Amino acid sequence: MAEKLRLAIIGLGRIGKKHAENLVYKIPNCDVRVICTPVEEEQKYARETLGINDVASDYADVLARDDIDAVFIVTPTILHADQIIQGLEAGKHVFCEKPVALNVEDCVRVEKVSLQYPGLVCCIGFVRRWDPSLVEAKRQIDAGEVGVPFLVRSQTADMDEWAAFQVAGVPASGGIFPDMSIHDIDLVHWLTGQTIDEVYALGGAYAHPEFLSVNDADNVSAMCRLSGGGMANISGSRTAHHGHDTYAEIHGTHRTLIIGSNPSQDRLVIKDKHGVRNTCVPDFFARFADAFLLEASDFVNCCLNGIKPRVSLEDARKATQVAIALRESFQSGSVVKIESLLEIE
Repeated sequence: MAEKLRLAIIGLGRIGKKHAENLVYKIPNCDVRVICTPVEEEQKYARETLGINDVASDYADVLARDDIDAVFIVTPTILHADQIIQGLEAGKHVFCEKPVALNVEDCVRVEKVSLQYPGLVCCIGFVRRWDPSLVEAKRQIDAGEVGVPFLVRSQTADMDEWAAFQVAGVPASGGIFPDMSIHDIDLVHWLTGQTIDEVYALGGAYAHPEFLSVNDADNVSAMCRLSGGGMANISGSRTAHHGHDTYAEIHGTHRTLIIGSNPSQDRLVIKDKHGVRNTCVPDFFARFADAFLLEASDFVNCCLNGIKPRVSLEDARKATQVAIALRESFQSGSVVKIESLLEIE
């Protein structure tokens, strides 16, 4: 077993910077050797903030290096599938931010290539699977303490300040369902052990009409039927005013679990003439800070010790398939049934 995983970070945008800070400063068995980005501002950040002077512009150059064991991909979604495949074919372990792709065909293509490299770890960043509170909820469900889970409610709501920025990114991100709600989709699949097989989605561009120009929305909600007969309600918002507000509820025949119903930043509660209130987490990095660190640390550990990652490419494909169906339902106004998953040979 190697003492440290020799890693290259691919992409250093808003999310990439947060991952990089964890990998460089907080994970002792990770050795970040190089950061790859063609963006000058990001290269400067790598040198001046992260202390990484080895900066590359070309992904192919990084993959050709013998001193790199793994790549940590944090690039635009439209690049993910090809970059994962290129990383595996170069003999590198791969971590990639969600989703794998904006269509099922590319997800399948990645899975087929991954089967040719069983000794390599390939993990997709559905970070909520590492959140300690959600992990405990999963334990209780699996232990039968909740009884039969019949309804899951999951919400992702970002602060309104990001909305205008996201309009231009919709063609590359796939829109609110593949970009945001895909976390909720994967959470429903993971917590219940069932898949979503029918969806009906509603929504609109209520605060930012410009989303209509890209066939997208700033607020959405969907009812979903699960393969085992249960229900899920998934909602997403780009216009929260109070902070980032992600929560989940699991309703069972014996117990109800609620995670994150009050998105408080700390344990301080203020009681004064204005009422009772608390400050809220500003973004999903703050809400899932522990999970992001645990996710990256777990990937490093999987690579060093030959452990199967917590999220599989099949998990990622299932989530993408549902996200596409939600988008189709929203745009058509119709119920959409999810086709049976393809068998990967």
